[in-house]
Amino acid sequence: MNTKPVTDRRVRVQGVPVEGVYPVRAPESARGQVLRITVAGEDILHRPCKPADAEFGTAWLSQLIDDMFITMYVADGAGLAANQVDVDLRLFVYDCYDDDDVRHVGHVLNPVVDPVAPEERRLLEAGEGCLSVPGPVFDVPRAERAVVRGLDKEGKEVVIEGTGYFARCLLHETDHLNGLVYVDRLTKRQRRSVLQEMDDVKESVFARRVERAKALGASPKVQ
Repeated sequence: MNTKPVTDRRVRVQGVPVEGVYPVRAPESARGQVLRITVAGEDILHRPCKPADAEFGTAWLSQLIDDMFITMYVADGAGLAANQVDVDLRLFVYDCYDDDDVRHVGHVLNPVVDPVAPEERRLLEAGEGCLSVPGPVFDVPRAERAVVRGLDKEGKEVVIEGTGYFARCLLHETDHLNGLVYVDRLTKRQRRSVLQEMDDVKESVFARRVERAKALGASPKVQ
């Protein structure tokens, strides 16, 4: 009798399975302070970010990653790109489950998505939101599998593979660093509708983030 293989459900940190119990929130978040999240329409979200170069191994980069993790949690997100906190750098962090309920946590600098041959590419259409488009969710087609190659904060190579929702997260965040927000993949009519909904509900979303920050004991960073 054929049975589906049991999935290794260990948490993946930087693409590597870890033993033992992993905390509810990545340890980096305990060292971070909450940053302001940019909103669709701000220039930094609509142009490609600069590659990381001299930042590797610096205290500044480590602190930025810490700050991005706690900011992502306060906003109840699964990923966050540096330009979403007004930093022009090819970096994103993530804490996201795939469709097998396996949790993936980490960060990537200078990410590049592996190309996929058209005949091997399968698209899945599902609801997608964005912390920089506070409120609305809209169906966006994305590849069901993605492989992202980049570097960690020390400049070491990392390869992160995702399927299902985690693949969507990897592609969404890499899009950000290329100057694309998910609404850029919609028709003009769809985009207008999403942005109008954002304008209608964003203040309530911001208020929920403030309350969540208080609940997590997170403090805003003076910028």
